[in-house]
Amino acid sequence: MVIQGLLAGYGVAMPVGAIAALIVSLTARTSLAVGSAAAMGAATADGIYALLAALSGAALTHVIQPVSGPLRWAAMIILLFIAGRSALGALRHYRDPLVRPERSGLSTPPRAYAGLVGLTLLNPMTIVYFGALVVGLGDQGSLTAGRAAVFVAAAFAASASWQLVLAGGGALVGRVLTSPRGRLVTTLAASTVIAVLSIALVA
Repeated sequence: MVIQGLLAGYGVAMPVGAIAALIVSLTARTSLAVGSAAAMGAATADGIYALLAALSGAALTHVIQPVSGPLRWAAMIILLFIAGRSALGALRHYRDPLVRPERSGLSTPPRAYAGLVGLTLLNPMTIVYFGALVVGLGDQGSLTAGRAAVFVAAAFAASASWQLVLAGGGALVGRVLTSPRGRLVTTLAASTVIAVLSIALVA
């Protein structure tokens, strides 16, 4: 069950999407502490969905699927707002260094953690994914409380390790591109990627 949980966690976390791009960008603009908190927020949301799937099997997916469209639209709007605000803040700071760079409402570890928990939970396909895996492990009666706990813990650990790798990459980018122009290019590129990937949520 450990192997299944690890594979499930990496499977849901590793595909590059708007959340991954946001973690990298946020870390590059702020600090490793903020990025790590954001990473753990995303992993926590994955863990919550893994737990719900383990407890309910496929039943909850039938509840989630009817509202998956509105949830994805909500996620897209929030991510577009974050990307736009970051890009505008970077442009203002580049033109006038006395203007503080825009760090959005995710600029502290607690806010980054809470924000990424919320944003990641807005992706309802995660629970559909975990639900399908749980069903594939056997009928609901065969998934005991102990096996479910191991599955959820392993999925959380896998997701957390990958998200922290992303945060580390963002910290490295932030240190390498320390010039004003480098910071501007990085922020604009990251904002563009976040915007494109967020639109892909509803495409």
